[in-house]
Amino acid sequence: MIANGKKIDLERNLSLQEFLDGMGYGLSEVAVEKNGAVVPKNSFETVMICDDDTLEIVRFVGGG
Repeated sequence: MIANGKKIDLERNLSLQEFLDGMGYGLSEVAVEKNGAVVPKNSFETVMICDDDTLEIVRFVGGG
């Protein structure tokens, strides 16, 4: 799988939420695109990812 341009080998298929939790992302502070389509936050638990997928993960940062 490719996440933000980096190759990541998955040991098994995971839900998007499991992957994000494992990578240390706070679910409330990210937006995710899977294979070119934006994934709604309410689908993170049910959307599955596998080695053939490409993710773009954007973290929101506050500040001025």
